[in-house]
Amino acid sequence: MARRRLAAVSLAAVATLMLAACNSGSGSPSGSGSTEATPVTGGTLNMLGAGDVDYMDPNISYYSVGYLNLRMWSRQLFTYPADPGGKNTSPVADLATEIPTAANGGISADGKTYTIKIRPGAKWNTSPARQVTAADMVRGVKRTANPVQPFGGIPDFADLIVGYKAFADGFTKVAKTPAAIQAYIDTTPLPGVVAKDDTTVVFTLNQPASYFVDMLTLPAFSPAPVEALKYLPGSTELGNNYPSDGPYKVDSWVPTKSITYSRNADWDPATDPVRKAYVDKVVVNETVTQDSVQQQLQTGTPSADMEFDVAPPPSQLPALQAKKDPNLTIGDTAGSNPYVIYNTVSPNNNKALENPTVRQAISYAINRDHILQVLGGKTLNPPLTHVLPDVIVGSKPNDPYPYNPDKAKQLLAEAGFPNLTLKFLYRNATEGSSKTFQTIQQDLSKAGITVTGVPSPNADFYVKYLQVPSVAKRGVWDLSLAGWGADWYGNAALSFFNPLFSGEPSFPPIGSNFGLYNDPETNTLIKQAAAAPTQDAAAALWAKADARVMDQAAFYPLTNNKQANYHAAHVHNAVYVPSLQNYDPTNVWLAKDKQGG
Repeated sequence: MARRRLAAVSLAAVATLMLAACNSGSGSPSGSGSTEATPVTGGTLNMLGAGDVDYMDPNISYYSVGYLNLRMWSRQLFTYPADPGGKNTSPVADLATEIPTAANGGISADGKTYTIKIRPGAKWNTSPARQVTAADMVRGVKRTANPVQPFGGIPDFADLIVGYKAFADGFTKVAKTPAAIQAYIDTTPLPGVVAKDDTTVVFTLNQPASYFVDMLTLPAFSPAPVEALKYLPGSTELGNNYPSDGPYKVDSWVPTKSITYSRNADWDPATDPVRKAYVDKVVVNETVTQDSVQQQLQTGTPSADMEFDVAPPPSQLPALQAKKDPNLTIGDTAGSNPYVIYNTVSPNNNKALENPTVRQAISYAINRDHILQVLGGKTLNPPLTHVLPDVIVGSKPNDPYPYNPDKAKQLLAEAGFPNLTLKFLYRNATEGSSKTFQTIQQDLSKAGITVTGVPSPNADFYVKYLQVPSVAKRGVWDLSLAGWGADWYGNAALSFFNPLFSGEPSFPPIGSNFGLYNDPETNTLIKQAAAAPTQDAAAALWAKADARVMDQAAFYPLTNNKQANYHAAHVHNAVYVPSLQNYDPTNVWLAKDKQGG
C-alpha cells in the first residue's frame, strides 16, 4: 500500500522502503516478546535505520516508513490496529466514533454518501489545545492535491470523490507559496467532502465503493489543522512544526539523521482506542547500516530496541529462522515487492525500452529464482509472476515470461536491438537491493545485455529519482526496483492498477507509475473494472487488465513477499501491523531494567 502502501516488505532490504501503506496479512505469533503479563510504562524506545521518511506530512506521505512515523503523532478516521490475534487487516474507528454502516445511518441507501462523526476529546496540541474538527478533515483532503507535492495515491480516489478531480486540476494552476495554497484551500469548495457541523464530515461518491472505509485508513485522509498551511507541503519546516493529535509529538526532525518524539500532553488516552503509548519518548537514529542494526538488536545494545526503515539482512534470515529466534517475526503481505521497473520513456539505446518486444525480451532474460535466492529464498519470497497477489480480487495465475535467455536474444534481434546497455538504479545501503542489481547484471549478460549500476542513498531513491518524471525522461535510469502493497485488502485491485498502470493520471508525483507506462487498452480495462457493478464482474475485468499489463511487459514482478522484522529481546508486545510493515511502536513496552536512554 500499498501500503504506496506501500507499503516495504520481507526482502529485508527493499522491504520497508516500499510505497503504499498497506500490505495484507498478519504477523506470526513469534516475536511478541510478551513475557511480562503487565505492561511497563516509561522509558525511551530507540529505533535504528539507514534512511528517512519520504515526507513528514500526513496528507502526502506514501511510503511505509512514513506511515510508521505518522502512527505516533497523526490519527485518521479509521486505521488498522495492533491486534495480537491477527485481526490487523480489518479497519477500526480511530478519530471516528464508529464504522459507518447502512444500519447506523453512516452509509446512504444508494451507497454513495458516508456520514462520519469525529470522536469528542481528540485534540491538537496547539496553544491552547483544541478539538479536531470536521473542517480539519476537509482541509486535510484538500491538501492531498497541493501543487508542491501531491499525494502519490491520488489515482485511487480522483474519480471516486465528487468534485475531487476538478478541485485537483484547479490546484495545479496555483502558485507554489503557502499564501496561495491557503487561499485556494479556503475559497475553493470540494463538493464531495463537506463539514456538516463541527464534528460531522460527509463524503459523497460518484459511485458506490464497498472499500471506502478501508480507503479512509490512508494517512492522506488525515485531518490538517490550519497551522499546517503556514508552511510549504512536505517541507522540513512543516515537519518540525506540524501539530500533533496523537500520543507523541515531533520534537526534532533532522532529515536523513534523526527524529525525536516525546509525549503529547494534550493527548487523552480515553479518546484513542488504538494506541497505548507505553514509552515516554521515541528516538530514531537514521545513520546506522543494516548489518549494524541487526547486530545491535541481537546483542542487546542499550540504545537499540527496534528497526526503523531496515529489516534483517536477507543473508542472515535463514539462520534466524533455523534457530526459531523468538524476536523474529515473519508477516504475510498482499504485496509485490520488489518488482523490476522498466523506464518506458528512456532515450537510451535509441528509445529501445519504448518497444514492448524489448521489454518482453528483458523479462525472459531475468532469472526470478536467482533473485529470490539472494533475497532470502522462496519461503520468505513466494514467486509472483503477474500483477495481483492471490489474496486480491481479480488475481488469476499467469506466468508469461519463464526464464529463457535464448528467447530473449531472439526477440532483441527481431526488434533491432541485439546489444543493449541498461542503467540500473538501486539502493546501495541495503543488501537486498544491491544483490538484486548484481544478480540481474549477471543474468542479463547471458542474453547479451550489459547492465551498469546507478547507486542511490535510501533517502534519495524515491524523492530524487523515481518520483521525478524528468529524471526518467533524461535517461538517468533504465531499470530499477520498487515495491508495492495494497492500500486496503480483498477488493483492492484498484489500488494496484490506478497508481501503477493507468497512464498519465498515474505518472509521478501524483501516481507511482515510475516507468511512465501508458497503454490505451490497459487504461480502458482499468476504467471498466473500476466501474463494474458487481465484484464478480470487476474480478473478470481486473484479470484482463492484469493479462494486458503482462503482455505489454510494463514491469517484471518477482514476489508476493513476506515481511521480516526483528526486535531486541527486552521489547514486549511487538505486534506486526501490515500497514506499517513493522511492529507498532505506540503499543510496545520495554522491560523495567531496559528503559533505554
